[in-house]
Amino acid sequence: MNRPAAPTRDTPASAGAAAADGPTPGHAAPPLPGPAPRTSRPRSGRAGAWAELLRLPALFTVPGDALAGAAAAGARPGPRTLLAIGSSLCLYEAGMALNDWADRAEDAVERPHRPLPSGRIRPAAALTAAGALTGAGLALAAAAGRPALAVAAPLAATVWAYDLALKHTPAGPAAMAAARGLDLLLGAAATGGNTRSALPSAALLGTHTLAVTAVSRRETTGGSVLAPLAALATTGALTRLAARPTRPPAGRRAAAAPGLPGSSPAEGLPRATVVLATALGAAYAATAARPYLHATLNPSPPLTQRAVGSGIRATIPLQAALAARSGSAVTSLLVAALAPAGRMFARRSAMRKVSIT
Repeated sequence: MNRPAAPTRDTPASAGAAAADGPTPGHAAPPLPGPAPRTSRPRSGRAGAWAELLRLPALFTVPGDALAGAAAAGARPGPRTLLAIGSSLCLYEAGMALNDWADRAEDAVERPHRPLPSGRIRPAAALTAAGALTGAGLALAAAAGRPALAVAAPLAATVWAYDLALKHTPAGPAAMAAARGLDLLLGAAATGGNTRSALPSAALLGTHTLAVTAVSRRETTGGSVLAPLAALATTGALTRLAARPTRPPAGRRAAAAPGLPGSSPAEGLPRATVVLATALGAAYAATAARPYLHATLNPSPPLTQRAVGSGIRATIPLQAALAARSGSAVTSLLVAALAPAGRMFARRSAMRKVSIT
């Protein structure tokens, strides 16, 4: 679960994604104003370096995977859903640490400011963190039940395969997309719903991650018009599909009562839920489409990086739209609430040069 909507330089965990590790400069958090003991500065520097390594602002894109998966499977979120979210977060962060460990030689040339080449974090520490976080993620999935572990194990394997072998190959974007889709299925499996019903939502989320990852592969050099143009077209198609309600899963169909006032006769969903799915789909398009267009018109590294960051942030409204189209309005609103919190955290992190990509 590398950055979940996260692209090439990111790992697939969450994939993000899941996302890619961008070239945005990052530095340790500055010390607080005023006199402080000399021992406090190294601690602050280490904390800032780890926040930069783990891309903490992107964590807000992870919980929506499990929540959207539970909604698509026709189950209400519960304690096991929380375990799935915890597992996703651990595997996502494992991918982030492993990503920089695998790219430490390349970063020493292209991004010497990053935590490992700058010496703020030792490579051995990053690799140890990746292993520990992977173990924690699998343990949490096991606590959620065998079905959840059966999904988390290939998810973890995809994260490690992406970072260590597939990232710089043509299979890289597909691996990242698979990780993000598996992350959604993890939520469905842990919650105990019909995992097969969650496959369409996993495919849509994976397609978004594939587009973001493809754009991210050129974010340090720019010059690619095709990737952002394809991502723009993909965003348009996903917006339409995400706003189209699906037939509620069996457990939810009886309460839907198709044909009653306030319901959608075609799908058996309340009209308010249909409107909510449409609005969230529009929010997804508004977040991702314009930066993709700018990167298409001018594929410079800064605009390409901005498009990647926007694509990662757009993961949240897409997850919310997927939950709404499955008939779970409450879950979709819960996911959507992560977006403003993520933006606020990202602004604070940006002041400390901690990038989402």
